[in-house]
Amino acid sequence: MKIFTKKFNRRLVMTMTAVTVAMASTTSLSLPVKAATASMSENSIITYKNDAPTSERIQQLIDTAMHFYWNGGDLKQAEKDIFKGITLKGKYDVVENAFKQATVLDPYNIDLKMSLASTQIIQKKVPEALRTYEQILHLQPDHFNANLLYGMYSKINGNELAYKQSINKLRKIDEDQTNAFVQKFKETEEILDLKMNTEVPADLPSKNHAIVILGYALAEDGTMQETLVERLKQGLKLAQQYPDSKIIVTGGVPKNGVTEADNMTKWLVEQGVAKERILPENKATDTVENALFSTEIIEEQGIKDVTVVTSASHIRRSVALFKEADRFYSKMNGKEAKRNLTNMVYMDYETVEEAHEVPKSELLVVYRDLFRTAGLWQYPGIQR
Repeated sequence: MKIFTKKFNRRLVMTMTAVTVAMASTTSLSLPVKAATASMSENSIITYKNDAPTSERIQQLIDTAMHFYWNGGDLKQAEKDIFKGITLKGKYDVVENAFKQATVLDPYNIDLKMSLASTQIIQKKVPEALRTYEQILHLQPDHFNANLLYGMYSKINGNELAYKQSINKLRKIDEDQTNAFVQKFKETEEILDLKMNTEVPADLPSKNHAIVILGYALAEDGTMQETLVERLKQGLKLAQQYPDSKIIVTGGVPKNGVTEADNMTKWLVEQGVAKERILPENKATDTVENALFSTEIIEEQGIKDVTVVTSASHIRRSVALFKEADRFYSKMNGKEAKRNLTNMVYMDYETVEEAHEVPKSELLVVYRDLFRTAGLWQYPGIQR
């Protein structure tokens, strides 16, 4: 049964208003939450009755999950009024438990189970996510995405045999698509050995080249935090040494009326960079969208080569996602992906040796976001 209706999509996006969920009791629930839109006050209360039709109760669970995904909320109030008997350690606990309960209300809905598994991956609960994918595969053995995700997360969890078995099964389902993902995995493994540049590379192209500086969450008052300023300083060094390069500043999450890209543009201009060199990308809400939306600008500008600027702890994931975004746009536009991707980093590790280690937790995030950039939504029909 498909539950992601037009009505839901209009309500959801990034302006959640529903934040409570009906449970099995017969009383109504009220949960005060921080307003998600300017039209709601700080102490707005949304009330639902528990005798609503099942489809509405499922929708309330989804609305609750997505509100907490984007905005967080009052965990103690959620424990008291929604998730009785469950200790919530963070906003993703709310998301996970909301989807878990939604799968109870509609055990046939595969998209809900995929959403539950995605939230378990976000929380690094890999064994739990693998069990959820197994449930999906028991119901739909030829579900391509579930087989793919199960295989890669099994590999990250140390089960190489399960990965190989999944790839063999996937080739029987869709050989071409499987081979395409195997190639993505191969290229990503090479990126994991990336050499990080803390100084300006000497051999970058002087023409058809862009510097892409990735944003970082602003403080609540809209000011830039230290990490973003340090990324900008590295980007400025590049801009000064390569004066003909365009500069893309990417980050669209607004705080106090300004986005990361707004502040980044202002800072660079204050440092003497000509405003016409700067191309703001004001829509991205995370690294996946940084890559996708910046690559759209890169394509429009006819830029051939790109230097990605971010923190050392963020660079492998960023380059992997920009590589995938480049592959997609090249395919869509009917050409071969040949764009050269280089990097410059703000070193946020104690040592370079530490920076080049790739822990399991980072692998999980790299491949999770690779899948998202490749078009597999975390929450099918809801949120990339």
